Amino acid sequence: MPKPSPSTPVVFEPEFVDGVRHIFEDLIVFNSVLGLKIDTIAPEGVAAHIVMRPELIGHFAHNRMHGGVISAALDAMGGLAVMAAMGARHMDESPLQRLHRFAKLGTIDLRIDYLRPAIGERFKLHAEVLRLGSRVASTRMEFFSADGKLLSSGAAAYIVS
Repeated sequence: MPKPSPSTPVVFEPEFVDGVRHIFEDLIVFNSVLGLKIDTIAPEGVAAHIVMRPELIGHFAHNRMHGGVISAALDAMGGLAVMAAMGARHMDESPLQRLHRFAKLGTIDLRIDYLRPAIGERFKLHAEVLRLGSRVASTRMEFFSADGKLLSSGAAAYIVS
């Protein structure tokens, strides 16, 4: 399959999307513990959500989500964005070949800014790749309340080879 030109939008095959979803939501068991569920997988960005549960509370008096949950979720989202960007870069390969590329993906730097307390029943997350190099990818991630208020933001670097 030829690589798409810069003006041709990349559309992932259902097999690739299902594979990424399976890796992210099922095989990375900690993402399942967090309750991360993918909403969108696209080359230009990814989106997911978390539903609040008692196990995720960090401050019992305020029913506020634990900062570690937020940090781990944003880190996972950065990795998911890199998966999508890598998948788009290698459209000349089969979906299975592209899925195997994720085996070496790992976080090498992570910064989280907690802007507001995460109080609510549902939260939205978004991530995008700022630069995908041959060895390192840089990402930006965001954690929102259900009504769209930015609660936390993050930036990360991932090893991709």
